[in-house]
Amino acid sequence: MTDERFEIPVPGHGTVAAVRTAPDSPNSGWLFVYAPGAGSNVNDRFGAFASKRLAAQGTATVRFHFPYAEAKRRRPDPPHVLEQTWRAVIDSLHSTDLRLVVGGRSMGGRIASQVVAQGTAVDALALFAYPLHPPGNPDKRRDQHLPEVRVPTLFCSGTRDAFASPDELKEAASKVQDSRVHSLDGADHGFRVLKSSGRTSEDVWAEAVGAMLEWLGR
Repeated sequence: MTDERFEIPVPGHGTVAAVRTAPDSPNSGWLFVYAPGAGSNVNDRFGAFASKRLAAQGTATVRFHFPYAEAKRRRPDPPHVLEQTWRAVIDSLHSTDLRLVVGGRSMGGRIASQVVAQGTAVDALALFAYPLHPPGNPDKRRDQHLPEVRVPTLFCSGTRDAFASPDELKEAASKVQDSRVHSLDGADHGFRVLKSSGRTSEDVWAEAVGAMLEWLGR
């Protein structure tokens, strides 16, 4: 397994950092392209963990962050810039002979789902901790675009996620023609669990990646 750091141009917004993790074993035929949540960057811990686990199973990954993270700003870029970044990243990777599964954690995955719904060509979507609505504001839903998603989609979230209850997430996922929901028992939006559960965050991460591998292997 090797990590390669490189930069991806985003027209009008310079470049963004990316990390490619290549597997040592024969490749599964998939490339997972991952973006982190709003409060993180290319070094986000779940993304790094997932990249190593996936590489061990023959799946390559590329993870990146958005222009605001590149500039070390805390406030996310406007939606059109986030979407433009995702399109630039996908365009830069379409030259590979691997099938593309795109997504990420929270905002990173949500923006991926929006550009796919708008017609950007990929083979699958993997959405971890999908932020269906702001905490405490269930009427402000972010699922209007989901019926336009035409590729297999995995939703993987914790049962204590304040951004979407299990029932809310299942309802939203049902708007995608080919979707699967995997619930992480006891995990919150950050994939943290209570000490009383007997599990650690890494246990949850491992379950999430395992669910993705099983889903990709269908």
